[in-house]
Amino acid sequence: MKRILVIGAKGMLGRDLMGVLLSSFPNDEIFGWDIEEIDIQKEEDTVFKIEKLRPHIVTHIAAYTDVDGCESNGEKAFAVNAEGARHVALGALRCQAKMVYLSTDYVFDGKKWEPYLESDPPHPLNVYGHSKWKGEQYVQELVKDVLIIRTQWLYGRYGKNFVTSILRQASEKRILSIVNDQIGSPTYTADLAKAISTLIQFDARGIFHVASSDLCTWYTFGQAILKLSGMNKVKVIPISSKEIARPAVRPSYSVLNCQKLKKETGLTLRPWSEALKEYLSTDRQSMRGTGR
Repeated sequence: MKRILVIGAKGMLGRDLMGVLLSSFPNDEIFGWDIEEIDIQKEEDTVFKIEKLRPHIVTHIAAYTDVDGCESNGEKAFAVNAEGARHVALGALRCQAKMVYLSTDYVFDGKKWEPYLESDPPHPLNVYGHSKWKGEQYVQELVKDVLIIRTQWLYGRYGKNFVTSILRQASEKRILSIVNDQIGSPTYTADLAKAISTLIQFDARGIFHVASSDLCTWYTFGQAILKLSGMNKVKVIPISSKEIARPAVRPSYSVLNCQKLKKETGLTLRPWSEALKEYLSTDRQSMRGTGR
């Protein structure tokens, strides 16, 4: 019987992942910790708690993901995303456990203009990307059995995300402006959770890119959200990243090549448009069920 620990279990991805692991590993013990159970910024406490539990697999998906917030609070970004990952890795090391670490497309600068391979050298443009890349380095240096999963543009049922933001704005405004010069693959956390579970079942090691099939801009993604939600009267205007002048620079093209995932597990995530349809359908059913 294996003991699997998920750190960041109450987040948007964490809640989906807990559900998938509980169904995929019915004969194993699944533990979900969040900030109430462990503060990964505290090295001694983090190592002690992980060592006491003695998990066989530590899945670390907790992070400070406010990309613009990281620019103004770099100390916190590195404390959570880099040093926090190091502390978790030290705990995994004490138990000789496998470590699964979630990273991001933002470790790349977007200047390749082709889907990024796992072997491509990182070159982050912003503090968030730098802090996550440093986390990758710590994990690889400290733990022998490591699985690093880079993903991108996440949305899901259990947290604020681009989809919920667009729907909220569309209920308040008749015109929305969305950037049209950043290209990636919107990824549904329910699909990502299944992919993480599959990689664990295959005992995969090394770096894997995991994202939905197909690509789009945020503008195209926003249009699809509104169309599928029946908000066709809301006008969407494409704008450049420079026009909104956000604190953190984003890569223009951060599409991830996921052929390694397909080659080693046979898994390919469905197109983002299909996943979005299911997400919006599920969300509407949930809202009806709760009377919202």
